[in-house]
This record gives sequence, structure tokens and C-alpha cells, in this order.
Amino acid sequence: MPPPTSWSRGGWIATRAAGHYATVYSQIDDHIESLRVVTPVGDIATRRLPTSGAGPNPDRLFLGSEGALGIITEAWVRLHRRPTFRSATTVGFADYEKGVAAIRAISQAGLYPANARLIERDEAKFTEAGDGTRDVLVLTFESADHPLEPWMNRALEICGNHGGEWDPAALTTEDSQRRGAAGNWRDKFLRGPYLREHAIARGVMRDTVESCITWDRYMDFQAQVKDATLRAIRDVTGRKGTCTVRFTHLYPDGPAPYFTWHALGEKTRLVEQFWEIKAAASAAMVKAGGTITHHHALGRDHRTWYDRERPQLFADALKAVKQKLDPHYVLNPGVLVDAPDQN
Repeated sequence: MPPPTSWSRGGWIATRAAGHYATVYSQIDDHIESLRVVTPVGDIATRRLPTSGAGPNPDRLFLGSEGALGIITEAWVRLHRRPTFRSATTVGFADYEKGVAAIRAISQAGLYPANARLIERDEAKFTEAGDGTRDVLVLTFESADHPLEPWMNRALEICGNHGGEWDPAALTTEDSQRRGAAGNWRDKFLRGPYLREHAIARGVMRDTVESCITWDRYMDFQAQVKDATLRAIRDVTGRKGTCTVRFTHLYPDGPAPYFTWHALGEKTRLVEQFWEIKAAASAAMVKAGGTITHHHALGRDHRTWYDRERPQLFADALKAVKQKLDPHYVLNPGVLVDAPDQN
């Protein structure tokens, strides 16, 4: 996890963000040793410790607070040496459920790949990572300490046991995570946001919604979210659209699915149409038992569904904390909680 520039680190922590290779490094939560936070009523500085069992961790109060409780001005963060060993390839699955089962087995085997993105076949075709006949797993291991053949070989053995077929040439190709099918997907992924304004000018709406769910509920979850999103696109635009899913991060107890939808709208009503579709997709995620966001943070866009996700007693406690630390509600108003006269 290369360190970000100093000016961005506070925002990274305040949004509880997770990097692209967080499958091995996990989220920023697990790399914080201490924080210094400035609030309207005083400063809070925690002790720099590897960990502690002394009651609730005060750092956790500000992780994900998005500036609503205080401004993070200083942090001790665990760093990792830049990787010097890397092994990468892509694996194709003819059966999506078997691909999901393979990824689950890898995540529970203690192998900790740096990257393990299972890309649904339609999205793989769209990004030129596949031909549309197979779901594609982009698999990467990296280390600053040791060669990776045993870890990669075991992961591929698991994939083979679930019907996966991989590209053996990529295993001996330098920078294979940037070439071939994996490179095609990476290139489209990085360039996609820059094309958004050009798509909108042509009436093409595009957005993403992401979540996290346990393995036992995933298949039903993704089906419900995709169905709700596609139905909303038809109802709102009168046309068919697309909705695909990929895994962005993995945990032993579940994946973080990331949905991407496209729809052709009416240029004079794009904003209204966009929000109707996004609202339907967001509501479906929370209703199906997932979280409203895994690594994109809340902001104001997701606040409605965050209110549904969090327990009411916790919401009341959070309002009390806000009142104590920011009695005049000057810090990022409307994020996390509303001012008293808006409740």
C-alpha cells in the first residue's frame, strides 16, 4: 500500500477508503496506529500503539466520520515496503457460480492475493478482458519479501478444481497484470471515468453502486440488485439497459460486489432519470441485506440508505457525539446526521 501524499491521507482515513489491492492489505482501518483530530471544542490525540484492549478505540470514532466530527490533522499509519515480487494471470470460468465458489475457497485458504477480481462475462467482453463466453478472474499476488509460486499455484489449483482455465503464459510474462486480458480490463477501468462526460452528452447514463455481503447470501443478493436496477432502467427510460457485477475486494466471510449500469436516457431529463435508477439500485442493496457502500464512502448521495442501514439507537448516540464535538453543526453539515432543527 504505497503511502498517499500527506494532504490526502486525512481524507483517506475519514472516508474509510480501501485501495484496489485491499484484498491483501485490507482497509485503512487496519493500518491506523493513532490520530490527532481538531474539533470546534478542542483537540483529540490518541496514543500511538500497535493495538489496545482498553475499551472502545477512539480512532474508530473518526474513521468514516467524513469530517462531520472533526478534522484529522495528523496520523500514524502502518506502511508496507513496495513489492518486488509479483505474479499475475487471468482465469476463465464457464459457470459463474463455480467461479464464485473458487474465489470463496481462495479467500478462506489464507492465501491473500493482492488482487482477485471476478468479472462477469458481459463486463469482461465490454472491457475486452474476455469474449463474453466466460467470467474472468483477474488474479495477482505480490510481496516485498518472497517469491510467490506456492501461493499462485495453490490458488490456480483451487480454480482448476472449480472448472477454471488460466493463461499460463502470463505467469512468466513481466508486468502481466498490465498486459493481455488483465491489462485490457485495467486500461478500460482507469479510462472509464474520463469518458463519462462524453457519454452524458450523448444521453448515456452510467453509474456504479457497491456493497458487501456474506458468501451464503451473495447469489440471491446480486440477482435482486441486478433485477431491480434493470427494471428501473426499463421503467424510467422505456429502453433496455445493462447491469453487470464484479468483485472488487474479498474477505473470508464475503465479497464486495460492484455493480455497473448503463442506460440511454432523455437528454432533458437525465438528472431525474439518473437518480430514479440509482435510488432503485441503492434501495435494493440495503433491502437485500447488504451495506450501502463498501469503499466509496457516504457523503450526501448515500445518506438516505445509511439511515436505513444503521440501528436507530446507534444513530441517536452518533447525534449525541456530534452535539458534543460540534455543538453549532459547522462541520460538513448534513453528513451522517442532521442539525436538530432539521430532524
